[in-house]
Amino acid sequence: MEFPGLGLLSASDGFVPLPATSDGRFRAGADGVRGIAATGDRKVEFVAFPDKTLACVRSEMGYPAYYPIHPVELRKPIRAVLMDLDGTTIRSEEFWIWIIEKTTASLLDDPLFQLEESDLPHVSGHSVSEHLTHCIRKYCPDKKVEDARHLYFQHTHFEMNEIMQGRGRPNAFTPAPGIKSFLFALKSMGVRIGLVTSGLYEKAWPEILDGFKTLGMGDPSAFYDAIITAGFPLRQGSVGTLGELSAKPHPWLYAETARVGLGIEFDDRQSVVGIEDSAAGVCSVRLAGFPTVGISGGNILESGVSELCNGYFDSFEEILCDLKD
Repeated sequence: MEFPGLGLLSASDGFVPLPATSDGRFRAGADGVRGIAATGDRKVEFVAFPDKTLACVRSEMGYPAYYPIHPVELRKPIRAVLMDLDGTTIRSEEFWIWIIEKTTASLLDDPLFQLEESDLPHVSGHSVSEHLTHCIRKYCPDKKVEDARHLYFQHTHFEMNEIMQGRGRPNAFTPAPGIKSFLFALKSMGVRIGLVTSGLYEKAWPEILDGFKTLGMGDPSAFYDAIITAGFPLRQGSVGTLGELSAKPHPWLYAETARVGLGIEFDDRQSVVGIEDSAAGVCSVRLAGFPTVGISGGNILESGVSELCNGYFDSFEEILCDLKD
């Protein structure tokens, strides 16, 4: 059926029709609600009214939120491109899923533990706490997410140090094919570039540095016009920043990169494009009100969100051709 601001969302495209939202607030056919549909991974639910659509971002941590859907229309020339890090700019999803797996193994005291295929949509594309909460509920419900976070950062610190010392997991961070020429092409077009990640700073920054070192591109902070991460984790004896409850698929990382990082007004958002490989990322860009371009290699098709993209491509070369006048 038609969802205002989104278009047709159907089961054949991967969306899941629902009789009601998960929180019970809205029910199809009641109070003006024409229909309800969820993404294939059930992380975002869309509620259609005759003149508007609301999106409910579910939360493993108990803090769901509703957002209005803004219609988008890609307008050229493109002023800015907002790019995801993990899976889009740098191929690293397998590494971070492995860290989640190691953390769960530690919680279970079972070094042979392995995640199942069905876990993958729930342990990538979201925040660390969301990933860990899924694993705790499924595999060790007697454990606390706070304990899991402690173990997660222990593993992260160790493995990141090993990588920086040249001893770590091989090919943990690999620049995406064609990313270097794509980034330089955008620069030559006068397009501003923002890098956006749900990753916390202490995991994201070494990854960015390592990728730019591999590409021979120097200092990433000098290349990008804005870089926004999920901030710093809250731990005993330290001060954290907002990031765990507001990460993708919530819109705030992309909204902050464009409005605060690049100074682009909301009314000018149609000339800003977000590039993502994950369902959570696509929803984040779309909820922020930006045209969205999907790139293959992530879980966009499997999660049924390709209909939320203005385009879906297999390479940066194809994306560049589409973005040019």
